[in-house]
Amino acid sequence: MLKGISPLFSPELLAALYQMGHGDEIVLVDAYYPAHSKNARVIRADGLTVADMLDAILPLFPVDEYVDDPLVMMACAPIDEPDPAVEADYRAAIDRHVDNAPAIQFIDRFAFYDRSEAAFAILITGETRKYGNIILKKGVR
Repeated sequence: MLKGISPLFSPELLAALYQMGHGDEIVLVDAYYPAHSKNARVIRADGLTVADMLDAILPLFPVDEYVDDPLVMMACAPIDEPDPAVEADYRAAIDRHVDNAPAIQFIDRFAFYDRSEAAFAILITGETRKYGNIILKKGVR
């Protein structure tokens, strides 16, 4: 255990966050996401929600201030109803840790898949709410 580091971190997650550079992205996804077919670096956080992991990661993670979309969620398909609690929970965690955080951008499922393929890593959580996926772009301190 390390002082000041959330006990929710696995060694793999902490190493990945440390190894990421400016502009690299990490994708936090729900339990249904096809992570292993989208990216070679998959880290597991089973049993934890995305909001839990945002609260653990964001105190250590500088969000990119030089782009319009450092926070990106998957938009609902037209046939689905969005669950406003998902975005609200993520927004609350972001606002707790990121000063002047920008709005969360939404992109369609296939654009989200494309970005996750190019991401540094995907973190699979135990999140069970639909469309509970978010991309974080790393900035500089």
